[in-house]
Amino acid sequence: MNQHSPLATTTIAETLARWIVGLSRDGISQKAIDISRMLIIDMAGLAIAARKEDYVAATIAATDKGVATAIGHNGGFDAFSAALINGTAAHGEDFDDTFEGGPVHSGAVIVPAVLAVCEREGLSGDRLLKGVAVGVELLCRLSLVAPKAIHTAGFHPTAVIGTIAAAAAVSASLDLSESETVSAIGIAGSMAAGIIEYLAEGTWTKRMHAGNAAQSGIRAALMARGGFLGPRTVIEGTHGFFHAFAPSRAPDFGVLLRDLGHDWIMETIAFKPYACGTMTQPFIDCAIQLAETGVSADQIVEIVCDVGEGTVHRLWEPLAVKHAPQTPYAAKFSTPICMAFGFLDRKAGLAQFTEERIADPAVRALAAKIRYRIDPNDEYPKNFTGHLLATLSDGSQKEFRQPYMRGGKHAPLTVQEIETKFVDNAVYGGWSRETALAFLDLSQTIFDGADLGRVKEFAL
Repeated sequence: MNQHSPLATTTIAETLARWIVGLSRDGISQKAIDISRMLIIDMAGLAIAARKEDYVAATIAATDKGVATAIGHNGGFDAFSAALINGTAAHGEDFDDTFEGGPVHSGAVIVPAVLAVCEREGLSGDRLLKGVAVGVELLCRLSLVAPKAIHTAGFHPTAVIGTIAAAAAVSASLDLSESETVSAIGIAGSMAAGIIEYLAEGTWTKRMHAGNAAQSGIRAALMARGGFLGPRTVIEGTHGFFHAFAPSRAPDFGVLLRDLGHDWIMETIAFKPYACGTMTQPFIDCAIQLAETGVSADQIVEIVCDVGEGTVHRLWEPLAVKHAPQTPYAAKFSTPICMAFGFLDRKAGLAQFTEERIADPAVRALAAKIRYRIDPNDEYPKNFTGHLLATLSDGSQKEFRQPYMRGGKHAPLTVQEIETKFVDNAVYGGWSRETALAFLDLSQTIFDGADLGRVKEFAL
């Protein structure tokens, strides 16, 4: 029988596995439990909202039937397919949660992976909770090891880190041994994938990144349970994960391991108020503040925004393209267009990102007046801020700053606001309000011995 050769020191994957295996419900903070529930309902609402989109139909065309649930879709799917569908739909409109400091999106990766494997294996609500809490916590912590470097290398952090975290999450739910969990994490390192070339034309690949990470995490854990071996040094090794995906920066593994299990950093996860890229959100708030002064779009000569250098290549450049994105999805990663929605509509929800609205001459005209300048003191990625300096036709100027992202750790959305967002998204996707409220009722007890079979009632 193949065995790993001995190492002189305990590896990072082994340290993580030891924590995962030893974690009980009593070791999970109440706030982390509450956030885990919020992630489930946020994911579900977004999956329903996107269920009739073309990219979801295209994803379903590549799946197989089974016992797991794709929220909002008739019939069962195998666990890999359910995780792929739910993750792709939940991340597809870029309205899902984010973690400031990463930035990464946890719910659309971890919840689909854990929910699918719990249905596949007939597991209880406490296994669902442990998997979600472990996966989300590790995804957030891993995103802090080498800030900005994964993006710099051309990869999507949610996609590549998400695969590792999903494998750990599923291992936790399956109650794998320490050695099996180590192998699952090691295997996941070779499954991680997701480049950011979607930015070039606003195509769909980013949408599948969360779902792909979720299904890969399941596969890695099941292979490990079957005896497949993965490298124990997958995280820190000479040819390991961070060497491959973040070569421009020396990794800080202290932030990954420090106070693990005592300090639940997932408690600070942000839930988005707007259906677009995370770093654009404070700029939308600034645009709304400007509009509320009574200024008209015709009075605006120019708007200049102070921005973090790390956001420019995704949200500002090429500026001419960002002023006139060709698809609604590309518009979600255009700060000028998102700000135009905020100013003109006082919101940037699902209804704004349509072919008709992004082509509206008033939206395009205002977006064309918006440019950026790099602020070397910007706190990105530790903090997401917004700013605008508007010059008006009479020569006067108006300036607004948003010092943090609404919905984040400095100004979190309330439970009621998150539940309202869920209901609104579910109704947008075609559910009745009564069905949405029934899902909220299920979510209240889903971790407390509730029959996870009830999830199948929402495959409609």
